[in-house]
Amino acid sequence: MRIAMIGTGYVGLVSGVCFADFGHQVTCVDKDSDKIAALCRGEIPIFEPGLDDLVASNVRSGRLSFTKDLAAPVAEADAVFIAVGTPSRRGDGHADLTYVYAAAREIAAALSGFTVVVTKSTVPVGTGDEVERLIHETNPRADVVVASNPEFLREGAAIRDFKYPDRVVVGTSDDRARKVLGDIYRPLSLNKAPLMFTARRTAELIKYAANAFLATKITFINEMADLAEKVGADVQEVARGIGLDNRIGPKFLHAGPGFGGSCFPKDTRALVKIALDHDVQLRIVEAVLAVNDNRKCAMARKVSNTVGGSLRGKIVAVLGLTFKPDTDDMREAPSIPLITGLLDMGARVRAHDPVAMEQARKELPDIEYCDDPYACARGADALVIVTEWAQFRALDLARLKREMARPVVVDLRNIYRPDEMAGLGFIYESVGRRRTSQFNIVESSRSPAEQKVKARSK
Repeated sequence: MRIAMIGTGYVGLVSGVCFADFGHQVTCVDKDSDKIAALCRGEIPIFEPGLDDLVASNVRSGRLSFTKDLAAPVAEADAVFIAVGTPSRRGDGHADLTYVYAAAREIAAALSGFTVVVTKSTVPVGTGDEVERLIHETNPRADVVVASNPEFLREGAAIRDFKYPDRVVVGTSDDRARKVLGDIYRPLSLNKAPLMFTARRTAELIKYAANAFLATKITFINEMADLAEKVGADVQEVARGIGLDNRIGPKFLHAGPGFGGSCFPKDTRALVKIALDHDVQLRIVEAVLAVNDNRKCAMARKVSNTVGGSLRGKIVAVLGLTFKPDTDDMREAPSIPLITGLLDMGARVRAHDPVAMEQARKELPDIEYCDDPYACARGADALVIVTEWAQFRALDLARLKREMARPVVVDLRNIYRPDEMAGLGFIYESVGRRRTSQFNIVESSRSPAEQKVKARSK
């Protein structure tokens, strides 16, 4: 099949490359001349494990190409995918559909013969209707069907998610479109991926509903973590205990500093706005957004409380800046409100991230960036683990302690065990797990002889 992919952002680039790897002829189109030139040189604008090799192999095979010119690829295509950005609109939280509608008009002018135009961008319910109207308004003779095909890719695992999906949702009631999209996704039949055909508006809502539900699971376990800290329970064991129930499942039950990224915050806000436009109030989703925003702001207070209530003049080292590991995406990352809060409290902040420091400088220009975790920790009064990169799961803890001015670690991802950290002499705070008092932690770091002397003096 011949495919034109409009947009080379995260969704468009990953989808286009994977379609090419299926054996289809794919042309990725973008208005950004610099980005297209870089892609033609083999330079990938996003960090996604394995993507660079997949781009290179499919370009060499002749199945994948990049261009700024939309007209020729669209005229030749069996299917045109719209994969442009739909950011939150300033002021009201609605999805900004400017780029989607502009793409629809340009596509309409270039159509030739029967074509399926597919919205792969995350769009509000009813967007497909408007895209269809705009195409026919621009080109009344167009032989076109507009379908919806939402993506469910996780950053850091996008290629695997595309090739081994839980499901592929296609929104169309047209038999010709069903055949075209069925042929495009036929390579997945070997993996027995369910191909779900439904109405276009239903497909559009499925995407928002899925993200809102996953965001709700994260927010729920974060609130359970707060309760667990108060009552002396362990939220990780709570999550395991409820996750073993197959009606609930274990995924997205990891307590932490709140969800971020390009999807959950934007899509939950947009879903609330869609509902309000139709006189429906989504109280659960509204609460999820409020709790998540409050949680991100509360993490700076958690750090402050761990060091005694004041951060003024203290050095805080932050490990991990992206909203999750294996991506360079800083959108809505919990590190941003955390570091902003630390700075507001008078702290000096240093940070290290394996891949995202260049991106982070745009959001957080007033902090110091370090090349490795130990340089970041040097002389610090506290260290905060924000993103669970694999590199941070195997730190040399003895070296880390030697580098720090005070052995205070606030682990917002529960990477380490409290008993292990206490045994090494750290003042250790995690999320939703029983606190070991600072006094006991300090005592445990003394040698046995020192502890005996201390005991006799009491």
